[in-house]
Amino acid sequence: MTKDFAHEPDLRRYVVRVDGVIASVLDYRELGDAVAFVRTFTNPPYRGAGLAAELTRFAVDDVEQGTGRRIVPSCWYVEQWFDRHPERRHLLDPRTA
Repeated sequence: MTKDFAHEPDLRRYVVRVDGVIASVLDYRELGDAVAFVRTFTNPPYRGAGLAAELTRFAVDDVEQGTGRRIVPSCWYVEQWFDRHPERRHLLDPRTA
């Protein structure tokens, strides 16, 4: 099983493909000095394998390293991800904390 993570800025999303097939997607919206992660979805055949968590980590890392923006967790899954990773909470937009 080959996993490929990608940022697709033209579509405003992050994706993970498993053997070339889109398995999970994280959509975002730009908010000036912040990025809102608005929806995380994993296709049913790939659920339960931890792909959404891996994709969220990839997206958070990309925002931290590539933009310096803060993150607004507008999606319940991303909010729970930050609850499970309190060491990354410094990346949250202070207006949402």
